[in-house]
Amino acid sequence: MTRRRIAILISGRGSNMVSLIEAACCPDYPAEIALVLSNRPDAGGLERARASGIEALAIDHKAYSTRESFEQALDAALRERDIDFICLAGFMRVLTPWFVERWAGRMVNIHPSLLPLFRGTHTHQRALEEGVLVHGCTVHFVVPELDAGPIVAQAVVPVVPGDTDHMLAARVLAQEHVLYPQALRMICDGRARLEGGRVVFAEGWSAEGSLRSPG
Repeated sequence: MTRRRIAILISGRGSNMVSLIEAACCPDYPAEIALVLSNRPDAGGLERARASGIEALAIDHKAYSTRESFEQALDAALRERDIDFICLAGFMRVLTPWFVERWAGRMVNIHPSLLPLFRGTHTHQRALEEGVLVHGCTVHFVVPELDAGPIVAQAVVPVVPGDTDHMLAARVLAQEHVLYPQALRMICDGRARLEGGRVVFAEGWSAEGSLRSPG
C-alpha cells in the first residue's frame, strides 16, 4: 500500500491534528502525516507534533509583506517535502485563489457546522440564535469561495435546551475528531473522489432510518 504524504496546517493547539496523527499510526491507514506547518511560531500543536516524531515547521505570516509572498513560502515548503495532500485543521488564514488553485483537489478543511449552513465564524452561537435542533461539522474540499467546497463527510449532533455555544462547541469537536480521520481515509483509499466539482463515493449506504431531534 502506497501511503499519501499529508501536511496538516494549523494555527493553534491542533486538536484535530492529534486525531489525524493517531489515526495514521494504524498500519492499514492509507496516509502518513509527513509535516505539520503553522503560520504562528507559538502554536501549541507544533510541539505536540514534534513529540510524535513528525516534522513541525513555522512560517510566520507576519514576516511577509504580502499575503502572496507568505503563500509562496508555504507552497515551496510543501513541495520541497513532496506533500501529496493538505488537511487544514484550525488554520486561521484565508487562502488566496492562487494557493487554492495550486492545490485544487488536494486540500480539505473541517468546518464546525453542517454546510452550507453557517459559513464563516461563530458557527455555534449562530446556530443557537437561529434555533436549529441539529448542528454538526463538515469535511469539504477547499475552493476559493470560503467554506463552499464539495462535501466529503458530515456528522450531526443534537442541540438541546440550555445549550451554550461552549457546550455545543464541545459536542461538535468530539465529532470532528472522529469524522476527519474517517474522511481522509476515504479520500486516500479512493472511496471518495472529486469529479466534476462533486464528491463521488465508491460505496453507497442505507437510507433506512432517520436522525431525529428531540429523540
